[in-house]
Amino acid sequence: MSSAPEPLHRALGLTDPELEAIRSVLGREPNHLELALYAVMWSEHCSYKSSRIHLRRLPTTAPHVLVGPGENAGVIDAGDGIAVAIRIESHNHPSAIEPYQGAATGVGGILRDVFTMGARPLVVMDPLFFGELTDARQRWLVEGVVSGISGYGNSVGVPTVGGELTFDDCYASNPLVNVLCAGALPTERLVLGVASGVGNLAVLLGSSTGRDGIGGVSVLASAGFEGSDGATSLDDAKRPSVQVGDPYEEKRLIEACLELLDHGYVVGIQDLGGAGIVCATSETAARGGVGMDVDVTAIPLREPAMQPYEIMTSESQERMLAIITPENWPAVAALCAKWEVRATIVGHVVEPTPDKDGNPVGMLRVRHGFDGEILAEVPAKSLADEAPLYDRPRQRPANLDAVRADDPTDDEPVGSPNEDLLGLLVDPAWVYRQYDSQLFLNTVVGPGRDAALLRLAGPGLPISERGIALSTDSNPRWCALDPRTGTALTVAESVANLACVGATAKAVVNCLNFGNPEHPEVMWQLSEAIDGMAEACKGLGLPVIGGNVSLYNESGGNDIDPTPVVGLLGVVDSLIAPPPGWAWREGDTVVLVGARRAAGDQPFPLGGTRWATRRGRRGGRVPAFDAATFATTAAFVAREIAAICAGRPSDVTAVHDVSGGGLAAALGEMVAVTGVGADVTELESHGELFSEFPGRFVMATNDAGSFVDRARASGVAVVTLGTIGGARLRIGGQVDLSVQQIVHRREAALVEALALDA
Repeated sequence: MSSAPEPLHRALGLTDPELEAIRSVLGREPNHLELALYAVMWSEHCSYKSSRIHLRRLPTTAPHVLVGPGENAGVIDAGDGIAVAIRIESHNHPSAIEPYQGAATGVGGILRDVFTMGARPLVVMDPLFFGELTDARQRWLVEGVVSGISGYGNSVGVPTVGGELTFDDCYASNPLVNVLCAGALPTERLVLGVASGVGNLAVLLGSSTGRDGIGGVSVLASAGFEGSDGATSLDDAKRPSVQVGDPYEEKRLIEACLELLDHGYVVGIQDLGGAGIVCATSETAARGGVGMDVDVTAIPLREPAMQPYEIMTSESQERMLAIITPENWPAVAALCAKWEVRATIVGHVVEPTPDKDGNPVGMLRVRHGFDGEILAEVPAKSLADEAPLYDRPRQRPANLDAVRADDPTDDEPVGSPNEDLLGLLVDPAWVYRQYDSQLFLNTVVGPGRDAALLRLAGPGLPISERGIALSTDSNPRWCALDPRTGTALTVAESVANLACVGATAKAVVNCLNFGNPEHPEVMWQLSEAIDGMAEACKGLGLPVIGGNVSLYNESGGNDIDPTPVVGLLGVVDSLIAPPPGWAWREGDTVVLVGARRAAGDQPFPLGGTRWATRRGRRGGRVPAFDAATFATTAAFVAREIAAICAGRPSDVTAVHDVSGGGLAAALGEMVAVTGVGADVTELESHGELFSEFPGRFVMATNDAGSFVDRARASGVAVVTLGTIGGARLRIGGQVDLSVQQIVHRREAALVEALALDA
């Protein structure tokens, strides 16, 4: 006897209470098309229904913030009449199924988020997380994702200038592919995704609409994978097709859209990403408080016999929705034809409709013909802004105290510090060499350093000496032990990275990658991480101007470690010379700047460090965060390096923050880059080699006396560690390695792990 078919709303990912809420909104039973519209717009990925209640606690305002959360990208005033737009997104689940297109369309989507604000995309960064490379599937994923990012970014003509590369077993079945984009615009060109003006036209720009990506939001990003083998275990009946990207179409679309904005032809504009046409039309209408009629038969299709629900929810790439006045249509059509970009009138802005109480309600109507049959009629605001809001149960993990008690800090050191250091040195150069980091010729500091640094220049921008710095950072090892403090320390690490290129931090964006929100432990982790980010940002005076929440990163019931990724944007007021970087010189003095010992009762904590994790020790405590001391140190370092960027004489010759791998790794990386050794005589303990707490900087100077005086006058701790020179790295009698050993290990580690030809 066959079982009853699954109700349609459940097949679409809607719960029974959500169906009742839809009935209440409409005052009637929804039809199949209307259910599909609500299913994608009320999905976790689009509505943030499990996280909105927590995200409200983040600080989002500052005098220089022009656009905060809620738009396609956040925007700050960078000075000199230039604004900078920034956004970070995830494409985790699509990349697990089809790594090349999943990653490529992640790049395409983030570019559209930025140029829909009127900004020319200038830079891309890509934090990536995979399982250990001993597994062949992980190597396939790495190569596919990297190829997708490079294939799209290089072709569309936007440089990829940095990111992260993390390998851990918790990502074996659920890789994370996060993508950040920043762009610049004259402040007067800023435009928002708002529909206004009754009678105005909704014009679909770019590619035709196909079946690729249907269900990409409601299925992939709003549910976990079922089996232990990750992507291969998704039910084939519910497996959506991953979006397919065309970077050359995107390039034409960028140029056409920016020229439309320059001519003032556009009232509002919105990209089509997750949930496709229904998302763009309902969100622009809801923001403007108007209605919109959409003719489903006017939408150009690339496949035959597509149903209205497929057309409205398809996530086909390289599409934008522009709101224009009827009198501008001939000029818009001509301009788009010049750029070989398809432009089609698919809708009209209409008057709001009075509800039963006489209140105006902007309705989204899907029609068969502009004046034809109404196939769906729903309040636009109910789709865009009124998804259910869940305060899901939260529970501290029952085993957390036991995990924290298993602290490697108190262990007697065993093994060889030489081998430990060599094991921590991995150069991600193979990855970033696949990317073109010099497009536009604005890149001053590219991939592989503490932060990326670019001249703030481009077509249509006012002339300026300013520069922007960008960094992406995460530490899932810390966050697994203490998501609140771990996230705060991650924000600090990102600020430290910007200080190394002379930048003052201005704004944060985040990509919050977590497991299944229906697991109370995961919601506790998410809530704690948001509180940690809020505390750090308030302590350091940083607004959070946008972000993304990626949930259901699980497979077979196993959640990933909490992985909040912090993207940080900073500004250098005068960039006429490059910062010193890591390139110390023979005869320099190497100094440690910042509080030498961590706050709290553990001077050199090893919990959550790369050193401990490599030994199979995933427990312990993370260091406390002292925002005031950290801020003083970071500001001093940023001033010192900014002076060099401005062209002023300085005795500082190198700078690198102490982060993953600790002091030993920072020194080893500087040796590997310069080919010059060092003799570090000042070391308190074995723990100081590998402890990772932020707020410490390795700096080199050719006038130690003057440098130390400046640091102490600024209230910053400083210790002279030793001297630069020779062909060996010696650290406190514990590490003694040749420069050649260090260089070879760092260059070969990733290539050998990927089984690639060097």
